[in-house]
Amino acid sequence: MMTRSTRFSGLAALVGLTLLATACSSGSSGAASAGSAAELPAGAGGRVAVSYEGGIAVLDASTLEVVQQFESEEFTRLNAAGDGKHVFITTADGFQLLDTATPELTSLEYKATTPGHVVRHAGRTVLFDDGTGTTTIIETAELAAAKDTLPQAKTYTADAPHHGVSIQLEDGTLVTTVGDETSRSGARALTADGDAWKESVASKDCPGIHGEGTAAGEAVIFGCENGALLYHDGEFEKFKAPDTYGRMGNAFVSETSPIVVGDYKNDPDAEGYLLNAVTLIDTAGHDYEVVDLPDNVQYTFRDVARGPGDLAYILSTDGSIHVLDPKSGDLVKEFPVVDAWEGPAQWQDAHPAIIANGDTAYVTEPAKKTVHAVDLTTGEVTASVTLDGVPNEIAAAL
Repeated sequence: MMTRSTRFSGLAALVGLTLLATACSSGSSGAASAGSAAELPAGAGGRVAVSYEGGIAVLDASTLEVVQQFESEEFTRLNAAGDGKHVFITTADGFQLLDTATPELTSLEYKATTPGHVVRHAGRTVLFDDGTGTTTIIETAELAAAKDTLPQAKTYTADAPHHGVSIQLEDGTLVTTVGDETSRSGARALTADGDAWKESVASKDCPGIHGEGTAAGEAVIFGCENGALLYHDGEFEKFKAPDTYGRMGNAFVSETSPIVVGDYKNDPDAEGYLLNAVTLIDTAGHDYEVVDLPDNVQYTFRDVARGPGDLAYILSTDGSIHVLDPKSGDLVKEFPVVDAWEGPAQWQDAHPAIIANGDTAYVTEPAKKTVHAVDLTTGEVTASVTLDGVPNEIAAAL
């Protein structure tokens, strides 16, 4: 049972104008809309990439058999490209394409000085370079077909470099963060004007803006240090946290649900990366709630995934996946999967992580150098594999 919850309705702090020259879409879209999945070799059945110190392993998604391993930098981040085939590897030089179907760590790379977020939505894959503030927009179907050359991309460069994120909606609107090297303040919505971009509406009411998620009806949510910022139907809306410092830094969404599950931290001086509460944001009902979790349920930014039934699956330090119903805020099931673990000293340190693809979750257990496949409908561990290295980041070829 939850210990308590605090609910706040969406504030009427709308920042003003409807989008100009574009029609706003209310249709939902998901990973499936990013383009047809590439055909894998017979028997491949999908692929999962796992990073470890100095390398990356490509696993069969069903059996978790190691298909191939590649050398890489000491620490790399992994992001699904959205084409059912590729995973982007962040390197010192940019976003490098890992072809999980062949498999091959290709030489194809979108250059970036500080590669950051990768967002998949509405048939486009969007990259953000923190070092230059450049957004790169790629047609995902063209990415799936890439062989010797990368698809041409459209770009937008922010006024100043910052740790940011961008998303392009179905009607072409680009929603992107605003900040500089020392701070981040909000977001703006842009429409294409030839080779340039024209601002339609903006909000400066999101200090420390971080993370992005798109719920049903293309409701885009960003986390703030004092709540969350919603962009929907051409307007921004601020949700205010119940605490003076109430940070949401990551949004866990399903594009078939209006409810966003976000992480939550209300102590800026707290040590470590473990969290013990979540935010539930109903983008259709304009409702914001903070729910405290039981003492034994603690997690990090790598430990929440959305899965079957639009439920949220929280991999906790007690070793179990706790199933959260976003509609009620209740924990409804518990699946023991790994041994109990402690939070990382640094965010980059290997610690248990969870991702979901359909009804299956993939869970890392660094202490045992192991990756598990879990049926989220039953809690059954359907496959496990022990790797040569300690698993850190993980991504499915979505």
